[in-house]
Amino acid sequence: MVIVMGPEATRADVESIVAVVQAAGVEAFVSRGVQRTIVGLVGDVTQLDAAGLRAMGGVREVMRVSTPYKLVSRENHPQRSTVHVGGVPIGPDTVTLIAGPCAVETPQQTLDAALMARAAGATLLRGGAYKPRTSPYAFQGLGEKGLRILAEVREETGLPVVTEVVDAHDVALVASYADMLQVGTRNAQNFALLQAVGAAGRPVMLKRGMNATIEEWLMAAEYIAQRGNLDIVLCERGIRTFETATRNTLDVSAVPVAQRLSHLPVIVDPSHSGGRRDLVLPLTRAAIGVGADGVIIDVHPQPEQALCDGPQALVDGDLEELARVMRDFPPLLGKTAAAALPAA
Repeated sequence: MVIVMGPEATRADVESIVAVVQAAGVEAFVSRGVQRTIVGLVGDVTQLDAAGLRAMGGVREVMRVSTPYKLVSRENHPQRSTVHVGGVPIGPDTVTLIAGPCAVETPQQTLDAALMARAAGATLLRGGAYKPRTSPYAFQGLGEKGLRILAEVREETGLPVVTEVVDAHDVALVASYADMLQVGTRNAQNFALLQAVGAAGRPVMLKRGMNATIEEWLMAAEYIAQRGNLDIVLCERGIRTFETATRNTLDVSAVPVAQRLSHLPVIVDPSHSGGRRDLVLPLTRAAIGVGADGVIIDVHPQPEQALCDGPQALVDGDLEELARVMRDFPPLLGKTAAAALPAA
């Protein structure tokens, strides 16, 4: 069961609901979004008087939700949501370009990549300060030094920062620098981390686990929502299949399926799914064509020298085509093409 609070609901209204629910022996989880607050109930809700709850101050609706992912389901939230990151919308009306270096290496490399991304139409900057890698000997990121570089580049370019957090103990630190926290595929079912980012007070990008079903992906999002955060963006980044011609298999069908099941925005990562520069633009077109609310793309000024995922990073000629795709494709689907932010 979920209790949907109206936009006029006060903090006292929510606290009164929680008190009534807890008095009945039911656990309450409060999730606050931009437009409304939802109270998710866990336990024996048969002891609760639904009519009495509906009559309480600030309550818009009391609903029984059949899906296991109650807070992120469209059963209780029929209209698709828009998540704002540093003032930049990600949602059903726009196609948002998030771009930048896969890994922060130096201040100049990060700034150059950010300027390239912005010129292509990016309104959010991605960059990894912490890099979970398959090999323990591969570059693992600069840590807090990388976060400081991202913050400095944000000041110079005006691009809000999206960066990954890999350990629950680092959430507060990363949140102090970032505008949006990213949970990567390897941590998609790290439940302690999901709960920590849910309580961090920042929007969250949740990548699909490389072996996760769509329901498992949405259940991971539910862990974040249950800790009070409905500002979640789902990211399809390719799943592991028998195919070896690409790094992963981009499941384009996951975009409309997830949008039908959940009110959360859904974006696509064409860089990590294809793993090759020549596949990024075709997969970007496919992502926009199937209705994705955005794409997240690797950019590097010198990909041959990149410490992480250089073969998939776009360079100048590719970025010109990316800019054209971002300008021309979204209107074909009734969306607004995301515009680059003005120069700082």
